[in-house]
Amino acid sequence: MTTICDLPEDVLVELFSQLPARDLVCTWGCEFPNSQDVVDLVTLWKRKCQREGFYIPSLDRSISDWKAFYMLCNLKRNLIKNPCAEENFQHWKIDKNNGDNWKIEKLPGAHGREMPDPKVHKYFVTSYGPCFKSQLITLQKEGYWNQLMDEKRPEIVVKDWYAARFDCGCRYEITVRLLSEDYIVLEEFHPEPVVIEQWSDAKWHEMSHTFQNYPAGVRYIWFQHGGQDTQFWAGWYGIRVTNSSITIGPRTLF
Repeated sequence: MTTICDLPEDVLVELFSQLPARDLVCTWGCEFPNSQDVVDLVTLWKRKCQREGFYIPSLDRSISDWKAFYMLCNLKRNLIKNPCAEENFQHWKIDKNNGDNWKIEKLPGAHGREMPDPKVHKYFVTSYGPCFKSQLITLQKEGYWNQLMDEKRPEIVVKDWYAARFDCGCRYEITVRLLSEDYIVLEEFHPEPVVIEQWSDAKWHEMSHTFQNYPAGVRYIWFQHGGQDTQFWAGWYGIRVTNSSITIGPRTLF
């Protein structure tokens, strides 16, 4: 009996390239075993990348697994929720809330400057006691299955923006940990605290780090940032943070 899988390969590639990836992997690969060879074709996943406008390196040979490359491109987004304080403190766990506590203010704020990104309108600001907040990202809930993380070790890119007021010195800290299923720290980014002196230029600065070639077994990402002012003034004169992000994507050489 003739089935759809008896169609010519080039026709199947064109047909399958228009289907959602989840349907391709879960439905066609399982319910129609004869289609598995087509589902695994390099040309199919290259076609899907091109159709959906994903960036493709000029040298195709730099990508050894087009299916995983497509999946990572398709999943890529900011995994930090409420990064710019548009939803108050929703999704954030307040770890330390000293001084006059965390507060949300509108840009540019007193003695401050606008962000380079005009889409950002608010920021979180610390007080005269240590203020820290965090998020724990569960990778499977975000679509990153264990085999993908362990075999491909995609790049994990962390970014955070911080600034001081012009009239007060402050301290900024960030810690990002890659955790195992049992919450064991497999790798950590914890740079020296940034201390900004009083009468600074109040510019916004980007903190950035890329995790590469980390151990297998990463199941969670823990992100924490914060700080305080260094002159212990009542109110909200401490470090300002906003536009935090964690993205996972394919490496150039895959």
